[in-house]
Amino acid sequence: MGQVTSLFARKVVAAAGDSIDAKVVLGAVGLDVDGPFDPKLMLDEEDYYGMLELMARQFDITALPLIVGDAMRPDEYGALGLAWKAAPTLLGSFSRVERYARLWTSFVRYELKQGEEGLLFIEHREGERRLGMRLSIEADLASAVSLSRQVTSDAFAPLAVYFKHPAPKSVARHEAYFGCPVHFDAHMDALLMAPESLSAPNLLGDEGITRFLVSHLDDELSKIDDTPTLGARTKDEIARALSNGLPKMADIARQLGLSVRSFHRRLAEQGVSFQALTEETRRDIAIGMLKEERYALSEIAFLTGYSEQSAFNRAFKRWTGHTPSSYRKSQP
Repeated sequence: MGQVTSLFARKVVAAAGDSIDAKVVLGAVGLDVDGPFDPKLMLDEEDYYGMLELMARQFDITALPLIVGDAMRPDEYGALGLAWKAAPTLLGSFSRVERYARLWTSFVRYELKQGEEGLLFIEHREGERRLGMRLSIEADLASAVSLSRQVTSDAFAPLAVYFKHPAPKSVARHEAYFGCPVHFDAHMDALLMAPESLSAPNLLGDEGITRFLVSHLDDELSKIDDTPTLGARTKDEIARALSNGLPKMADIARQLGLSVRSFHRRLAEQGVSFQALTEETRRDIAIGMLKEERYALSEIAFLTGYSEQSAFNRAFKRWTGHTPSSYRKSQP
């Protein structure tokens, strides 16, 4: 499971305004509504997508990625945001993101690639293209356009925007925001940009500052720890134990080489609980298995730690709003 900066979660919630209960939504990913906008504080990828989907159940979220993108500011991204501003041209700005995006996220990769009509800024993601992922991708590319407009000396608009997922009911808001054609059901997620747009000088471009910031970013990149988070390791151990029944916290702590007290404290420091991780693991396993017809519902119940089918049915409806059988029937 990858991670993403909590800055994105806070910006999304702020953009939603009174349409949601910010305390509840941020609490769902372990964030304090009154906490700081810290780009170094990371969230698990699935939790972030789940938060977006929770918001989508509360109001029409179609335009929210565009609002979020428009609200992004380079200074909020730390040293990488400053490097974006200080690059001599937009091409330099996008090159910084291609190289250093790992400081923001571990599950997204960006690529600059020459196309027939201009330069493509392509976003690569793996995994199920769930609603949360689709909204996150739209917000990412909207942010890239917003940040470009803030730093370049010329008016900026891409030549075209591409998304792999299907279009919403109306694309008028998207085309108005990006200022160009927006193509859904495409073969990539990308911005297509004209060479002259990328070569225009940035307002605050400075070679000396850029060299300093790049050196700093290289140092930061070298310090990133790519080992799984304690939450991810905990979920892995829970998944392995579930076929033998609901695991106890003490048993999982022992498997991770921790005392129960240390285990509880370290999970609390990350804003998660053992009970919540257990529920998430059971839910994720159940959803994954329901997509495979070869697993009987009784087998899924057993493998997610339920001794009775009825208890599994009640839990699954609490997680998703659907019974296991209706959820399976709804899958394409």
